[in-house]
Amino acid sequence: MTEDYGINLADFKQSDNDTGSADFQVALMTQRIKHLTEHMKEHKKDFASRRGLLQLVARRRKLLDYLQTRSEDRYKAVLKALDLRK
Repeated sequence: MTEDYGINLADFKQSDNDTGSADFQVALMTQRIKHLTEHMKEHKKDFASRRGLLQLVARRRKLLDYLQTRSEDRYKAVLKALDLRK
C-alpha cells in the first residue's frame, strides 16, 4: 500500500517507537479499511476480501470502545483526526 489516504500515521504515535498504542492501531486499521473499500468498489464479487474488511471494521470498533473507556480525550481526538463517526 503506497497510498496513505490522507492519514499521517506519525501523528498518532505516543513516542518514536510506538506501534502498539490504540490510537496508532486505529489509524493503521482505518488506512487499511479505506484501501479495502476502494478494492471492493472495483471487485464487487471478492467475498474473501469483503469478509476481511468486515473483520477489520469490527476489530477497529473494539479498539475504539477500549480507547473510549480508557481516555475520553484521546478517543475524541482520534475520531476527529480520522473523520470517523460513532
